[in-house]
Amino acid sequence: MIEPHAPAPPGAPPPWRGPARLPVRPDVGRFLVLACVFVCAACGLVYELELVALASYLMGDSVTQASVVLSVMVFAMGIGSLAAKRLRRFAAAGFGALEAVLALVGGCSAMVLYAVFAWTGDWGGLWADGPRVLLVAFSLAIGLLIGAEVPLLMELIQRVRRQDAGGAVADLFAADYVGGLVGGLAFPFLLLPFCGQLTSSLLTGAVNVVAGGALVLGLFRRDLSRRARWLLPVAGVTVIGVLGSAAVLVDDFERAARQAVYGADVRVAVRTGVQEVVLTGGTHGRPLDLYLDGRFRVGGGERRYHEALVHPAMNGPHARVLVLGGGDGLAAREALTLPGVHRVDVVELDAGLVRLARTDPALTRLNGHVYDDPRVRVVTADAFHWLRGEPPTAYDVVLADLPDPDVTASSKLYSQEFYVLARRALAPGGRLAVHAGPVTGRHRAFWTVEATLRAAGLHTVPYRVDVRAAGRERAPDDWGFVLAAPGTRPPLRLDPDERPHTLTQAGLLADARAAQRTRVAGVPPSTLVHPRY
Repeated sequence: MIEPHAPAPPGAPPPWRGPARLPVRPDVGRFLVLACVFVCAACGLVYELELVALASYLMGDSVTQASVVLSVMVFAMGIGSLAAKRLRRFAAAGFGALEAVLALVGGCSAMVLYAVFAWTGDWGGLWADGPRVLLVAFSLAIGLLIGAEVPLLMELIQRVRRQDAGGAVADLFAADYVGGLVGGLAFPFLLLPFCGQLTSSLLTGAVNVVAGGALVLGLFRRDLSRRARWLLPVAGVTVIGVLGSAAVLVDDFERAARQAVYGADVRVAVRTGVQEVVLTGGTHGRPLDLYLDGRFRVGGGERRYHEALVHPAMNGPHARVLVLGGGDGLAAREALTLPGVHRVDVVELDAGLVRLARTDPALTRLNGHVYDDPRVRVVTADAFHWLRGEPPTAYDVVLADLPDPDVTASSKLYSQEFYVLARRALAPGGRLAVHAGPVTGRHRAFWTVEATLRAAGLHTVPYRVDVRAAGRERAPDDWGFVLAAPGTRPPLRLDPDERPHTLTQAGLLADARAAQRTRVAGVPPSTLVHPRY
């Protein structure tokens, strides 16, 4: 976006000697300059949103990533605007070169960031924060280039027809902000769903260099030196060639990057509109792994995870079970192993994940074709909003099988308000079991979940299980859970009718004691207006 800059002092001579010799009338030339401002502003905002979206997907915590990208970029825009004052005498050539560089850097930024994450993201050591460093570097570079557009565009529009600085700034800002609106809406509703993150950034770069080159070479060609007249077209064609070649190879690049991230056994990779779902293995005796937005969710330790989530909560009345999340069907599978379950409702935001759980042979085999069971009902909805419309005391057991609490998009599902709604949905004597993320390395987040449940009027029993599967470096060391109930503290026991594959009563109690040894005292609860994760 354009940053304001101070106009020249009254009476200061302009850096050019007279009006530009244009091939069109001044009114048409002025319109073309403002149209270029509009296009460049849209492209600049797309670059920003691309970095935010990709960084949130690769590194998590969208609030932090957006804050870093936007703050660094706005700061860099101010520096770029100051630095570009030296180029005002060569405004036409400088703007053409600037747009070529911006198109190359902005267009390739998403691909380079993804490549660094895929091939070097697990190096550790000094490079542990390599992708984040690169994110800041791209934000800084793109911000500098966008900010440098301002003085040059001001000179160009004044070259067309001299007017007061206030009027010129108003015209530029109007075109810039409207272009930002179009770019901001085009990214989530057009570019991302139809082109994907990588192709959309490459396409934006191509539009950027064409718009800048067309303005300079078509409207201000007579202001260019002989060298600039052939250097700028060569630079523009080279940038378009690089971006076009990358666009042609983007599918091969994505496949290679996925193999670097997930291994060579990627079988399904789809973007559902909510998240990217990747399945690896599951055929010819190879274990099935499920990744959601790059985060390991299901693998060799899945049965131990789902048994630990479900079975302690089923000790008591359990005719009516509610699963929040759990679109893979594995939590519902565990609930249906017990006699006396009459109904299981699954509330899952991602219809694409449920569709895979219904149709993918390996995943349906793993979940026991649970969605073919007439007792299972699936609702595609946000769990928070769905609970607000449900009648009270509707369920004996509520199972929150949700992403980790430190993922910003799911933080409201670990809030005090959410747990109040879940408590309201429980029948007398009901229990709530919550997945609270890994305990090892994230003690504070785990105990914040527990404190938030207590703040919602629930009595809690925290516990953990070791679920790290051999050979799966991206799996966590353990998973933490909290069993909660209104009224009285629920006993951490297995139902006498249960025969879990991986859990024992002695092991469950030992895991609870292990979790207690990590307790962080005095952590405040998390709320919607003050998330603590």
